[in-house]
Amino acid sequence: MKTPQNEVLYESIDAIEEEEVKSEVIRYMEENPGLVDLLTRDLSDSVAHGIVVSKLATMVAKNLNASPEYAYRMSIAGFLHDIGKLMISDFLYGRESGTLRIEEVKYIRMHSKLGFEILKKNNYDDIITESVLHHHENYDGSGYPDNLKGLNIPFGARILRVCDVFSALISDRPYRGAYSCEEAMQLLISEVKNFDMRCFLALQRAVNSPDFAYVKDLVNEQNKNFLRTKRLRSELNLDLW
Repeated sequence: MKTPQNEVLYESIDAIEEEEVKSEVIRYMEENPGLVDLLTRDLSDSVAHGIVVSKLATMVAKNLNASPEYAYRMSIAGFLHDIGKLMISDFLYGRESGTLRIEEVKYIRMHSKLGFEILKKNNYDDIITESVLHHHENYDGSGYPDNLKGLNIPFGARILRVCDVFSALISDRPYRGAYSCEEAMQLLISEVKNFDMRCFLALQRAVNSPDFAYVKDLVNEQNKNFLRTKRLRSELNLDLW
């Protein structure tokens, strides 16, 4: 149910371009108020980032000739891929440094399993839940949570992996500014061992397509909002609270 507390959340979801995806997300939220509570804890990162990854994952899936049904599931998985992070938000949000202690890293790496468990409990299908569980697996086997390698990584997780990293790179963070799309792509190339080459090349094609203009506008607005929020926090001394 829409309330004054989560009104911004619903406004953010309204920015999702695909009407079917938007309706499905809203339906799940109406049926599962716990998800709304989780997402409302941190709108600026999770919702905005989720929308961008959702759009990118849909574009990549279509570029790889996936079925419309599969592309649709990728849009849902992309939107909710980091929902597990909201359970450990104390370690993630409001940080002025990107440096984490070893014990914090181990704790944060639980987020994909937490997200998997949340979505399983809310009856999401296996394609979505497995994609979320394994979206930090690297193609060379160096990722987590299960060190899966190559084609053993679910196809959806391979799509989410490259889309998630690219979205993060072109977005502002508390400890660094956003990279340009060109810079982000070069950084991906330098770490290409982490990605399924088919998914990486599909992302490149998607970024160079006319449809990417919509994603770019979303990211630009997200980064403007980030700077406004950061400035407001500074003016009100919120970081001291």
